[in-house]
Amino acid sequence: MEINSERINGTLIACVEGRIDGSNAQEFESTMQNTIADTDQALVLDLVGLSYISSAGLRVILLIAKSLAKREAKFALCGLSAPINTVFEISGFNKIIAIYESREDAVASFR
Repeated sequence: MEINSERINGTLIACVEGRIDGSNAQEFESTMQNTIADTDQALVLDLVGLSYISSAGLRVILLIAKSLAKREAKFALCGLSAPINTVFEISGFNKIIAIYESREDAVASFR
């Protein structure tokens, strides 16, 4: 798993590549907690490079969503491949977290 991030106008964009499963979900959570700043008004998690996510990875994404909601920061996902999107649909996460085709669409939704 690799995470690259950048900030654009108060929005943190984190691009996740590889796999998120039980072996690295804790590392994913820790890295994201350390990456998200108190000043970030929104987070886009770009999953275009994600090849697999387990329930442990979904749990971390839910924790991130709850943490951001507490401080009224916005959160969206983008770039989900068909198999990853299916996981989000089956789990019902697509009903509680905004999902967009592209990073640009996700960022535009925050305006």
